[in-house]
Amino acid sequence: MFKDKFIAYIHDLQNRICAALEAADGKASFVEDQWERPEGGGGKTRVIANGNVIEKGGVNTSVVFGEVTDAMRTQLKINGHSWFACGLSLVIHPYNPFVPTVHCNYRMFELYNEAGEVMDRWFGGGTDLTPYYLFEEDARHFHQTYKNACDKFDESFYPAFKKVCDEYFVNWHRNKERRGIGGMFYDYQRPTAERDANWWLAFAQSCGDAFMEAYIPLVEKRKNTNFTPEQKHWQEIRRGRYTEFNLVHDRGTLFGLKTNGRIESILMSLPPTVRFEYNYQPVPGSEEDKLLQACLHPVDWV
Repeated sequence: MFKDKFIAYIHDLQNRICAALEAADGKASFVEDQWERPEGGGGKTRVIANGNVIEKGGVNTSVVFGEVTDAMRTQLKINGHSWFACGLSLVIHPYNPFVPTVHCNYRMFELYNEAGEVMDRWFGGGTDLTPYYLFEEDARHFHQTYKNACDKFDESFYPAFKKVCDEYFVNWHRNKERRGIGGMFYDYQRPTAERDANWWLAFAQSCGDAFMEAYIPLVEKRKNTNFTPEQKHWQEIRRGRYTEFNLVHDRGTLFGLKTNGRIESILMSLPPTVRFEYNYQPVPGSEEDKLLQACLHPVDWV
């Protein structure tokens, strides 16, 4: 079955990403927690914490299925008899404020009729970067890596999917303040005669495999940079914005909650320490303000 190919890929990608992150950290290792979902399926949650580099992180895979519920019909606009979803999702929160937080997600969804036939199938995913201090060369490297991954398939993809990313990871309740500097993000991409399911799997593989090239060099470059308590304070202020987005706007969080997903895995994305301070504003013209300005207005990095 086609879905077995996607499942095999995300499990292989999980192994490779965890190995690369452990090597970059040099101290901490991932701990795996296998879980089962009563309604069908389960997953492998892998968490890492208190390392030389990674303060908290997770690289999760899930393979879940079940019947379409009334809540899914009304709130997720999914209408069919049963469904299947699988994917990889990761969030890494480094300790050093000069190393950016990163998020990555690649997934597939299928919808079936009462006879068990596929009624609908779509693919989604992306990777985005949330720095606390802006290094323009790092931003260019990250975006160029994903442009290269997209260009192998369609040169219109990167600008289109960058725009989707810029307009999705936004705290709309804070006057369109982005949570980071974006990346690429696509959703609800359905197979066609010209671009079948295997084509979209190959595209997900190109983007998923690009994660190590896009992120690990940034970790290696910045992980030994000295920082002050004030810079750590700013990181925690920005982590508060990350938390707000994931709890208020994130569709993946909503899907997990509405399908009786595993709460610990869903909320793994939240940072270990955050600050919510009333009307906090960085000093105009400071490095902190430079980062904030980059989050207010999307930038063409490549």
